[in-house]
Amino acid sequence: MTADRPNFVIIVPDQLRADALGRFGNDRAHTPHLDALADNGTVFGQAYVQHPVCSPSRASFLTGWYPHVRGHRTLTHLLQADEPNLLRILKDAGYHVTWAGTRGDTFAPGVTELSAHEYGHSEPPTRRQFVKDYPSDTWARAFYRGRLEPDGLTDHDEAAVRTVERRLAEPPDRPWVVFVPLFAPHCPFQAEEPWYSLHDRDAVPDPLPAPAGPEAGHEPGFKQAIRRGYGLDRLTPEMWREVAAVYHGMVSRLDHHVGRVQDAVAASGQADRTVTLFFADHGEYLGDFGLIEKWPSAMDACVTRDPLIISGGGLPAGQRYDGVVELVDVLPTVLELAGVEAPHRHYGRSLLPVLRDPEREHRRYAFTEGGFTVEEEPQLERPGYPYDLKGQLQHDHPELVGKAVAVRDREWTYVWRLYEPAELYHRATDPGEAVNLAGRPEHADVERRMADALLRWQVETADVIPASHDPRFPPVDLPAPAGPA
Repeated sequence: MTADRPNFVIIVPDQLRADALGRFGNDRAHTPHLDALADNGTVFGQAYVQHPVCSPSRASFLTGWYPHVRGHRTLTHLLQADEPNLLRILKDAGYHVTWAGTRGDTFAPGVTELSAHEYGHSEPPTRRQFVKDYPSDTWARAFYRGRLEPDGLTDHDEAAVRTVERRLAEPPDRPWVVFVPLFAPHCPFQAEEPWYSLHDRDAVPDPLPAPAGPEAGHEPGFKQAIRRGYGLDRLTPEMWREVAAVYHGMVSRLDHHVGRVQDAVAASGQADRTVTLFFADHGEYLGDFGLIEKWPSAMDACVTRDPLIISGGGLPAGQRYDGVVELVDVLPTVLELAGVEAPHRHYGRSLLPVLRDPEREHRRYAFTEGGFTVEEEPQLERPGYPYDLKGQLQHDHPELVGKAVAVRDREWTYVWRLYEPAELYHRATDPGEAVNLAGRPEHADVERRMADALLRWQVETADVIPASHDPRFPPVDLPAPAGPA
C-alpha cells in the first residue's frame, strides 16, 4: 500500500430519488453542495440500483453481486463473514476504514469488526429515528409527521456528520476510507426549520397520476392494493404537495450535511487526493402513481434510478454520462482507483473508462430485481405501525410481492413478473414509465430482445464458484470393524 493512493469518502443516503437533485434535472431543488460536487466530477444520468429495498441493495453494491447470487433479498439476510465486501477488501489492502454512524442493515454479526477500524458515532444521537406518533392515521399512511419543533436533540445523521468532522480533523497517516450511510430522506417525512419551510408548497409539481384507461396498459397489482389498503385516496393534491415539500426539505438538509463533509475533507488538507462517491440505496414514490415509500418488487424509475456522482481526487470534472450504469459498478471502480485486486468474481464493471471518455459505451443493459415466491411468505417481515398494513398486505397476498426483474437499455424498460403480465416502457417518450406497451404487436421485437437479454443475464449470473478448493476425496478415519465375539 503506498501513500499516494487516493482516499475515499462514500456517502449513501437512504430513499433518495435522483430527480430530487439540481444536477439531475430538478430546477426547484435547493442542493448547492451536491450541485458543486457534481460540477467537480461526473453525473451518471442513468444509474440503476440492483434492488428497490435498503439491505439487499447495500449488499449488492458492496459485493458487486446481484441479490440473487447469494440470496440477499431480505432485510434480515445480511453480508456474512465468508462473503467479500468493498470495505473489508480495502481494509485488508491497508486502508484505514471508518464507518460513520450505525446503519446496521448491512453486515451480519461480526462482519463490521472485520470491515472497519472504527464504527459508530463520536457523539451518540439522542433523538429516536423511528416513532409511532403521527398527526393522524391518514398522515401516518403517507409516512408524514411534518414540522419538528426544536428540542435540542441530535439525530443519527447529524451525529454521523460530526463523527466525520472529528475523524478528518486528524486523518490517518495512511490512505483512508470514510463510509457515511445516512438515513435521510427516508420516511417518516419530517424536518425542522429552516428545512421544513424551505420549499414553496405551491411550486411543488404534482406527482405522476395513477394510470387510467386501457391505453395505459396493465398495471402491477400491488399499486392498486397499496392505494386501497393504505387509504391514499384520502390525500388531496395539497396534502401530496405538503409531503413532497417536506421530503425536499429533508433532501436540502442532506445537502447541507454533504457540504459539511466536503468542508471536513478540505480542512484535512487532502482534498486533492480524495475521491467522493455519492449515491443512494434506492428512491421513493413520493406520490407518483398515487403511491408512497417503496415496495420489494417495485421496478419504477422513481424507485430504481439512482443519483450517482463520482467527484474529486483529480478525476475529470463537469461531465455527464447518460449510458446505463449499475451500482454493482461501484466496487470495481473504487478498487481500480485504489490499485487493489478484487479477491472474488463479481459482476461490476469499472467506470474509469467512461470517466475518462464519456462518449464510450459502458453497458448495453442494466438490471434490477426484487420480490419473493409465494412459498417464501413465512419469511416476509411483519413491521410495526405505520408499516403494518404494508407487511400484512404482503402476507395476505404474497403474489403481489412476487419476484420481478427489470432490464433497461438507453431507451426501453422491460419488466418480467413471476405472477403477473410483463411491462414495457419507452423511456424516450415516457420517462416516468406510466404507459405499459407490452403485448402491442408494433413493439414485439423490442420485447423479445429485452426478454432474451434478461434470460441470458439470469443464466450468466446465477451463482459464483467459490475461490477456495475442497478436496474431492477427503481422508476419513473409520474405526476398525469389531472382531467376532
